[in-house]
Amino acid sequence: MNIRDFKAGNFVTVVGYKAFVPELINKEWEIGNPAINTLLEKATRKLGELNAFSQMIPEIDTYIQMDVTKEATTSCRIEGTRTQIDEALLHEEGAIEVEKRDDWKEVKNYIHAMNYAIERLDKLPVSSRLLKETHKILLSNVRGENKLLGEFRTIQNWIGGASLKDAVFIPPPPTEVPDLMGDLEKFIHNEEISVPHLIKIALAHYQFETIHPFLDGNGRTGRLLITLYLVSHKLLNKPTLYLSEFFEKHKTLYYDNLMNVRLKNDVVQWIKFFMVGIEETAQKGIDTQLTILKIKDELENRTILSLGKKIPLAKRALAFIFKRPVFTVADIEQGLDLSKPTANAIVADFVKLGILNEHTGFKRNRLFFFDRYIDLFR
Repeated sequence: MNIRDFKAGNFVTVVGYKAFVPELINKEWEIGNPAINTLLEKATRKLGELNAFSQMIPEIDTYIQMDVTKEATTSCRIEGTRTQIDEALLHEEGAIEVEKRDDWKEVKNYIHAMNYAIERLDKLPVSSRLLKETHKILLSNVRGENKLLGEFRTIQNWIGGASLKDAVFIPPPPTEVPDLMGDLEKFIHNEEISVPHLIKIALAHYQFETIHPFLDGNGRTGRLLITLYLVSHKLLNKPTLYLSEFFEKHKTLYYDNLMNVRLKNDVVQWIKFFMVGIEETAQKGIDTQLTILKIKDELENRTILSLGKKIPLAKRALAFIFKRPVFTVADIEQGLDLSKPTANAIVADFVKLGILNEHTGFKRNRLFFFDRYIDLFR
């Protein structure tokens, strides 16, 4: 099908409302659009640069966890949570203000869900089964946990508005969901059609969000799907690209472009928007990784040299704070197997050198922040 002839689907009348049923997408697609092809080439090249650069960085998995944490806070924020990355980096619920704990739990669930899904790709392809397993983790013990965790919906949902009567958009009836998701899964894995990967995941994300297969958590799951696709199809060796920041920055455009596909069949503008997102996000990822390497080199080869005999311990402590940029003295004491006086001393040295900042002002249970590093993800 030529992309110019794309038809998004049809509205069907159900008792009291009209729901949108998207067309099946597991078919051959002819792009034939010069603007899309140009943006696709730029996005593909930049994604390749990010992937190549990531493979040259030692201990890349340490930095990826910061990417995952940022993605979690941003993707959840799109859905209305208010947890900041500083809070997301805290390991203990007791350190979070009571009124913020529900949001914090949702972000922690997202981190857990992403890490689980990436690891699960070793044994399970991107599929309805994997998305269900991930969704179950995403909504466990948080708001929405009573909404069929890990199962496709069996009742009608809607987007925007207080009810079906004033909804902004009503996805397909639940009876349509199994076939639509089955078609989406086939499309994702269909190697007989010549659709470039980045266009395929752009279409897959649109289709997933239009189907809205779960009662809750569709936005977060759909954004997880993007990274899972890129990793599973070897466009990325490591999960180093996440589009939620781009979507949040252009939130109105994100929602408008998705809706214009449904209402105006304008899939071209959606794909163009998605390609720009890939290119910009990949470039930002490269810039961030370069800055991390510069910070690491500066701290290891200049800043800590004044510590003399403590340099070997300081290097171990630097490795620790890159892995855990918000911590207590007890954390580094346990993490590096140090005595309490030694742990206190090295933390005090890092504070004097400007590497760490203490944010609480407490005399006990103080929290130390590696702000220069965290700032790259704020």
